[in-house]
Amino acid sequence: MSQDPGQWFAFVLSGWTSTWPTQLLAIIWILWVISWVVASVWSGQTKKHVMTLDSLKYRIPILLGAILFLPWTGRVLGEKPLWQFGSFGIYVMAILTLAGISFTWWARIHLGRFWSNAITHKEGHHVIDTGPYGLVRHPIYTGLIAGMLVTGIAIGTVTAILGAVLISLGMAQKARMEEVFLSAELGAEEYGAYRRRVPMLIPFMPAG
Repeated sequence: MSQDPGQWFAFVLSGWTSTWPTQLLAIIWILWVISWVVASVWSGQTKKHVMTLDSLKYRIPILLGAILFLPWTGRVLGEKPLWQFGSFGIYVMAILTLAGISFTWWARIHLGRFWSNAITHKEGHHVIDTGPYGLVRHPIYTGLIAGMLVTGIAIGTVTAILGAVLISLGMAQKARMEEVFLSAELGAEEYGAYRRRVPMLIPFMPAG
């Protein structure tokens, strides 16, 4: 590719980020990532965490999904959307995506210093079953999965949809691993009672 800054800028704003209002979807996710990284300093002392090799079970599908989800992947492959929602439809999808992201922030703020990007046991960690954690056991993953799938559908390319699905599967796998870890760390009886009361990822579904 040429060293011309204009061409690099055009490449960055290519694929599904090349036109409005699909650019709005990218802006929402970029702002979420920045805010999430900045807030990572707000976390308590880690007591124990899942080994790195074990975490590859969910990290690999998430990484592969993220690569497929990037607008440049679709650009390189010359993809066209399978369908078109129109501007109004994209705005509706953006609102739904924002709702999913807002759910993740509600959960993170409610969790406070017990939050961690990895599967960890923080000092003083205990079962939290209020707020969003009274609706689902893993509300951050619920919000991310919902927002990601909605965005993938809104974009409408095969790679974006497949990327969103892979990221969602990785999040679901992480939730399952976290269940086993927290049951062992917080106590099978206490966490088991929570599991019997509250669904894992989908609100109002049977718990278990």
